[in-house]
This record gives sequence, C-alpha cells and structure tokens, in this order.
Amino acid sequence: MAMNAKRIAVYVLVVFALYVIITDPAKAADYVQVVFQGISDAAKAIGDFMTWVADGAKS
Repeated sequence: MAMNAKRIAVYVLVVFALYVIITDPAKAADYVQVVFQGISDAAKAIGDFMTWVADGAKS
C-alpha cells in the first residue's frame, strides 16, 4: 500500500512539474533557480561547518 501511495505521489509531482513548465516556462525557470540556490547555500554551510570542525571547533 505504501509503494502505491509513493508511486502516485511521484506521478502527481511529475504532472505538476510538466504543467508548470508548459503553462509558464519563465516561472518554472525561477523555481529551478531557487532550488539550485538553496542547494548551493546548503553546500556552503556544510563546507563552513567542516572548516570550523577542522580548525578545532574554535569560535
């Protein structure tokens, strides 16, 4: 039952993404930019944390 729900959720997300891309490509591009900016910010934060740990966790 859980696999069916997961599969349905994936299909719904794919259909929604296609709908947004087809109806408003500019807004879809903005969404992609926001997602990649979030990933970039998260990677930078992890890098800063690892640098802090490598420096001995000093303030």
